[in-house]
Amino acid sequence: MKAYRNMTHDELQAQYREVLEAYESLKARKMNLNMSRGKPGKEQLDLVFDMLQQPATIEDCFMDGMDVRNYGELNGLPSARHLFADILGTRDEEVFVGGNSSLALMFGLISKAYTHGLLHSERPWSREENVKFLCPSPGYDRHFRISQTFGMELITVPMLPTGPDMDMVEQLVKDETVKGMWCVPKYSNPDGIIYSDETIDRIARLKPAAPDFALVWDNAYCVHEFEGEFIPFLDMLSLCRAQGNADMVYEFASTSKITFPGAGISCMATSPENLAYLTKLIGTETIGFDKVNQLRHVLYLKDKEHTLALMKRHAEILGPKFRAVLDALEKEIAPLQIANWQRPTGGYFVSLNAMSGTAKRTLELCKQAGLVMTNAGATYPYGIDPQDSNIRIAPTLPPVEELCRALEIFCTCLKLSALEKLLEVA
Repeated sequence: MKAYRNMTHDELQAQYREVLEAYESLKARKMNLNMSRGKPGKEQLDLVFDMLQQPATIEDCFMDGMDVRNYGELNGLPSARHLFADILGTRDEEVFVGGNSSLALMFGLISKAYTHGLLHSERPWSREENVKFLCPSPGYDRHFRISQTFGMELITVPMLPTGPDMDMVEQLVKDETVKGMWCVPKYSNPDGIIYSDETIDRIARLKPAAPDFALVWDNAYCVHEFEGEFIPFLDMLSLCRAQGNADMVYEFASTSKITFPGAGISCMATSPENLAYLTKLIGTETIGFDKVNQLRHVLYLKDKEHTLALMKRHAEILGPKFRAVLDALEKEIAPLQIANWQRPTGGYFVSLNAMSGTAKRTLELCKQAGLVMTNAGATYPYGIDPQDSNIRIAPTLPPVEELCRALEIFCTCLKLSALEKLLEVA
């Protein structure tokens, strides 16, 4: 195949007619496909179904010297705190275990900063004249939405192959109205980038002007390889502590893509001083989270070693799906030179950059052909991609056969939108 940009006008018109015919044929099939979110597929959920057999007996409900069915232990079951500490490489006393949603814990952190302030806040953030939050982009739309919900100004920081542009970050944090930064340090959403050791070290060494700067370290994909061996990661809490920034970092993780997204457990890891401050506020809204489910996860996952073994089985399911995406793009799109994309080895997404000005049109065409994907612009603050280029591909939910049908639609729409752009066809 010849690159579109190297074609004559007549060749482009011929290609347009051919691709349009293929597109109309796909539309006629009236398919109903959904790749809008990064959800585990049914096969993954079935994989861990036997976890629901835990606890198996009344005797199993007694752990850490307590009956887990009763009230109490706001910070979480000690064994569950230890499980997350083992996985994250941090300390038990730095871990708070919540319910099924780490996003809820993140929202809670920002909400409490807004209403009460954080440990080192001079006043609640709601009483600040202006609050800004750094948003490495492309990034996670739900992170940005939390900041936007509380009226913060979202500052876009470009993502580099090594992580956020740290030259920019180090300048921006000199502004005392910059109160924090969202980070997904391993297999970032959606690029699948692993922050380099240098980037992580520079983040840990930050000296923000705001005394209550919150580094939201969302380690959502910490054990989520689908190709190759497990890649260890640095403990951000230890690194920040060593740089005199012990209270700056709030790390989050969950079992959402390890066990059940709708019935997992989550954690927040931060300094004991931060935990002592925050649990006073959390204790007003709940006496404790679901310790029976925490126990279930402790009995089933056991420790980091057993968790990594389970993730290998997840990888056997996910690997073929990601290979299907990358193979389709390599075969159908690469020769045309109308897009470039990341080739992740873990996480839940493939991030594609289409020809500038064509992302929205591509996804509009997909929707008309029966394929729903994440909205164009969702990976940028305020839902505005300045290049109208980035598209987040979420291949994890559909079976491979269905995924291949979706990819046929997507590649056809990507071609059609590029040809429209090049030919200036309305």
